[in-house]
Amino acid sequence: MTISASLIAAEVMEWLHGDAVRLGEALDLVEALAGRLNAAGVPVDRITTGISILHPNVRAESVLWSSDGGREMRSFRETPETELAYEHSPLKVVYTENRTVRINLLANEPLPAYGVVEDLQAGRYTDYVALPMPFSDGSIKGVTFATRHPEGFTSAQISLFEALARPLGLLCELQTLKRTAQTLLETYVGRRAGRRVLEGTIKRGDGETISAVVGFTDLRGFTRLSNELPGKKLIGLLNAYFNAVTEAVEAHGGEVLKFIGDEVMTVFPYGCEETARAAARRALLAARDAVQTIRTINRQCCDGSSPELRVGIALHAGDVFFGNVGGKSRLDFTVVGPVVNLAARLAGLTRDLKQDILVSEQIAEIMGCRHGLLGSYQLKGFDEPALVFTPPLAAIGGDGSWCADAAMDLALETN
Repeated sequence: MTISASLIAAEVMEWLHGDAVRLGEALDLVEALAGRLNAAGVPVDRITTGISILHPNVRAESVLWSSDGGREMRSFRETPETELAYEHSPLKVVYTENRTVRINLLANEPLPAYGVVEDLQAGRYTDYVALPMPFSDGSIKGVTFATRHPEGFTSAQISLFEALARPLGLLCELQTLKRTAQTLLETYVGRRAGRRVLEGTIKRGDGETISAVVGFTDLRGFTRLSNELPGKKLIGLLNAYFNAVTEAVEAHGGEVLKFIGDEVMTVFPYGCEETARAAARRALLAARDAVQTIRTINRQCCDGSSPELRVGIALHAGDVFFGNVGGKSRLDFTVVGPVVNLAARLAGLTRDLKQDILVSEQIAEIMGCRHGLLGSYQLKGFDEPALVFTPPLAAIGGDGSWCADAAMDLALETN
């Protein structure tokens, strides 16, 4: 490198080892790096990263920055299309051979058969280089630089990129580890619980009392299914069931807190009387959508090779403890209390009463709808019998109510 290039490298290195660590987002880091390089006379018009991650659904993430104003965090799922693109990508060479790949679009020679070439030509880029970006665990990730400068990159500039790759990789690794921790916590313990754990609610007994609509979804006949179906088919059936419930709950602003065998526990927190009605409404709509989705799944399984899925969903509302419980070395972030227990008992009652959805008297009171009363039932562990209501699936309207009069009153109040 020339003296000028060495000075640029030293300045950027100092920044990467110092103030750059304060940039918590990959997009901000890459954009700041591009700004410093261009300010130093290194013509960079496009930077991307390629980082494989630990994620249940995503194979890799990539930051894309361009001088046109583009800023994008891209996720790549493991599909036949992404696999084909990877096979024809210079990043495959970077990852597997740990070497730099340069595509000089100004060179008077045939261009390599990489898929990115067409994009580079369309973007009027003149030069491109993909480099190994090592992580501390020994794995190799990738970073690319491209320019529209009429003369492309100089050899000194490419040497500069190679020198920057290692400290840049350490920062990207730090950010990736943070995102991975957040993703895994959200995946395995839920969004709200994961956030609380990351914020420091990690000691046994840590937590708080919250108000929430608690839901339990129970898959009927699971013992028979697990005894009769081969493991792979059973897992496929369970995934279809869990997916139907999870998507319905999350679409209506709730959270799946945990899977307990074949049961799904969900929560819709609220803070006051007005938000209680909103939470109950969303929980009812989620229950309706989950049952309808499962019915659709059953209709589509027309070859008779899979048994029909049947579920029972129960909803109850009140105060619960939301926090850490368990042993000294094994904790669970969950909700506990009488409200949770009653909701679980109601879910078991759906099997006996052969109902898709059951709600407690508290839910009926919150919604201002007492139609569909099935009766008073003694539930195990409770001294007093509980009033149980069934909202007919077809009667649950867009406001979550199953009473036309209550829905009309609510509309008048709103107007």
